[in-house]
Amino acid sequence: MSASHDHDHDDAHTGPIKTPKQLAWAVLFAFVVPVIVIIMLANYVTTEHKPAAGTGAFDAQAVAARIAPIGHVEVKDASDAGAMKTGEQVFQAQCAACHATGAAGAPKLGDAAAWGPRVKSGFEALVHSALTGKGNMGPQGGGDFSDFEIGRAVVYMANNGGAKFDEPKMPAPAASAAQ
Repeated sequence: MSASHDHDHDDAHTGPIKTPKQLAWAVLFAFVVPVIVIIMLANYVTTEHKPAAGTGAFDAQAVAARIAPIGHVEVKDASDAGAMKTGEQVFQAQCAACHATGAAGAPKLGDAAAWGPRVKSGFEALVHSALTGKGNMGPQGGGDFSDFEIGRAVVYMANNGGAKFDEPKMPAPAASAAQ
C-alpha cells in the first residue's frame, strides 16, 4: 500500500509536461507566440493612420464637416419657367427607368393597350398616382421634380399611349402668400 501511495505522491509534484517532445513544443510556443504578437502589435501601431494634435484632423473645416447636419433644405423657385423641365426631359431623367422597359409592371411608353385604362381614369388621377406613388412605384418614381414637372411628364407618357391631354398650365406665382 505504501508503494502505491508513493506513486500518487510523485504524480502530484510533476507538471503537465511528461516527455521531451512536449517540452520542446512548450518552449517553442512560450517564445515564438509572444514574439509574433509583439511584431503584429508593432506593425499595427506603425502603419495605421491615426490623426493627432498638429494634423489636419482638428482643422475648423474638418471638424465642421464631421458635425454637419445630414440633410439640408433647398428652396426652388417655381416661377422660373426657364428652369422647369419639359415632360420629355422628366421622362428621360426619371420615368424611363421603368416606363421604357416595362420594369415592375410599369406601362411602357407608347403601349396604347396598357395606357388605355389608365387614360380613362383621367389626368388628375394619373398625376395623383405619379405624385404619391402606386404599386411598385414610389412617390414621383423616386425623383426630385416639382408637381408641375411631374404633370408634364404624365401628359407626355399618356399622350404617347393614345391620350389627348393638354399640357398643364404654369402655376401662378405665389404673390398673395408674400403679402
